[in-house]
Amino acid sequence: MLYVTRREIFSASHRLFNPNFSDEENERVFGKCSNPNGHGHNYILEVVVKGEINTQTGYVIDLKLLKQIILETVIRKIDHKNLNVDVDFLIDKIPTAENIAIGIWEQLIDKIPSGKLYSIKIYETENNYVEYKGKA
Repeated sequence: MLYVTRREIFSASHRLFNPNFSDEENERVFGKCSNPNGHGHNYILEVVVKGEINTQTGYVIDLKLLKQIILETVIRKIDHKNLNVDVDFLIDKIPTAENIAIGIWEQLIDKIPSGKLYSIKIYETENNYVEYKGKA
């Protein structure tokens, strides 16, 4: 089994808060990430596709095609956006890295023409990332 990864970078802002919490509870749970004016990150997205090599092309998936799918399906929706209000697949969700990864998975799962979507990695900072591999 082979694993092919495409990496993209996007910038976005968000505010971590639960509308059912008081301001104090949001501050306690989310700290500075609950700043009422939000904050931003330069995210790194890694999309991993697994599969066998197509003997006619030598590819699991054509990386040019995977890049185009990611750009059209995800990056155009989230780059330089406010994740709380501008991104349809994150509406009514707290835009944590975890929820962003799940949302991106759901956008891409039925768009991969060869191989199979294996994982989504979201690097929120140099030291923090999440990885989602779909529902078990």
